Amino acid sequence: MYSWKETSDNQTTRANFILTGLFEQTKYAAFLYTLIFVFFLMALTGNVLLILLIHKEPRLHTPMYFFINQLSLMDLMYICVTVPKMLVGQVTGDNTISPVGCGVQMFTHLTLAGAEFSLLGVMAYDRYAAICRPLHYPLLMKPRICQILVSGCWFLGMFDGFVFSPLTMSFPYCHSKKILNFFCEAPALLKLSCSDISLYEMLMYVCCFLMLLIPLSIISTSYGFILLLIHRMNSAKGHKKALATCSSHMVVVLLFFSASIYNYMLPRSYHTAKQDMRVSAFYTIITPVLNPLIYSLRNKDVLGALRNMMPSGRRLRKVVNEKT
Repeated sequence: MYSWKETSDNQTTRANFILTGLFEQTKYAAFLYTLIFVFFLMALTGNVLLILLIHKEPRLHTPMYFFINQLSLMDLMYICVTVPKMLVGQVTGDNTISPVGCGVQMFTHLTLAGAEFSLLGVMAYDRYAAICRPLHYPLLMKPRICQILVSGCWFLGMFDGFVFSPLTMSFPYCHSKKILNFFCEAPALLKLSCSDISLYEMLMYVCCFLMLLIPLSIISTSYGFILLLIHRMNSAKGHKKALATCSSHMVVVLLFFSASIYNYMLPRSYHTAKQDMRVSAFYTIITPVLNPLIYSLRNKDVLGALRNMMPSGRRLRKVVNEKT
């Protein structure tokens, strides 16, 4: 029977895990970790600012921005659950993480990933309803329906976390405690197990397939109808506006889904530890930095709200209101 206590010099079972970090064997580690810190600050600033703008600006109180607000919240939590621990470990020299901390980190990561998959599908449906069925849009995307859809996304994500986190942490890890990653991600942790995990891997593959297939089906169908409508449009202005609305969302979908498919669905023979870490860094660090830029710099409503929040913008708006 497997024991969680230390049983010998060669086998420790409930001892802390060791996270190798992103740049274990490079002389430029200090510079690269400083760069990661800059990315972290950019993601923190961009997502918090976007959340505040959507909350403060009445013009942004629409279903589309309600979903973008939730996406920013997920990205904010995503990067906060992984990067601070890694950076503190590099500064203090303590790269260990307790089994409880590892389980919590894994649960949060799986919950956010599952929720974001579903949310991107909901956002695609929202764009379909807005562009292809504009007259029915207020009825299809009522505030109550939007809240139910977002709650469903979070529920599916938490279900994923509750299923796989305890299962992953229940395996005996007696070969090594060194996780070749910068956070406790299930695929990296399973490589340390000394038991048969084939059934678990099959279950994870089926679950990931479903959690990716359903949102991808919704996204593909929604954008198929949108592209068909755009093709039929006679108005160049409407054509351009529809493409601008959808292109930013498609960039986010491609970045997030492609990285997740690589890490969780490709066979082990296609993976190396370094490649896995790079892909994990991409969708846990780079994507939270890019999303606020994608949804703000290319969006006139968000840029207008940002100008209104600035002191000069508030003064100008006050003058205009006084004159009218």
